[in-house]
Amino acid sequence: MTDDGKVLDPAIADLVRALAALLDEVNLNEIEYAEGARRVRVARTGTATSVTVAAPPVAAAPQAHNPIAAEPAGTLKAPMVGTVYLSASPDAAPYIKIGDPVREGQTLLIVEAMKVMNHIAAPRSGRVTAILVADGMPVEFDQPLLVLE
Repeated sequence: MTDDGKVLDPAIADLVRALAALLDEVNLNEIEYAEGARRVRVARTGTATSVTVAAPPVAAAPQAHNPIAAEPAGTLKAPMVGTVYLSASPDAAPYIKIGDPVREGQTLLIVEAMKVMNHIAAPRSGRVTAILVADGMPVEFDQPLLVLE
C-alpha cells in the first residue's frame, strides 16, 4: 500500500520489495527509481518504510506561453541535489551579494552533495540581480539558484 492508501499492482510491489531490500543491503535511508514517467521512491524513517509511487502524468491541455511565469534568461540552476552555501564557512563573507559584478569562472556559491563541496562557478561575466536561495537551504536538481544579468 502506498502513503496515500492505494494498493500497488504486483509488479510495482515486487519492485518496492527489491528496493527496500537494497536499502537494507547498502544501508541507505532512501532510494528512488524512475523508468519513463513512472517513479518509485522508498524511504526509511526510524523503523518504518514509506513508499511513494507516481503514476505516469495525464497529458494536460496545452497552455498559452506566459512570459511573466518564465524564468529570467540568466537564471543559474542547481547542477545537483544538495545543500547550498553562500560562503566558504559560516563566519566568512558570502561569495556574492545582489548587485555584485562577477566574472566568468568566479565561485558564486557551494552545493554540498554527499559530503563533497562543489564550487558553482559563474558561466559568464555579469551582475547578480537576484539570489533565490538561502544559506544552508536544501536544493533540488535544476532548481533556480540565482540570476545573472
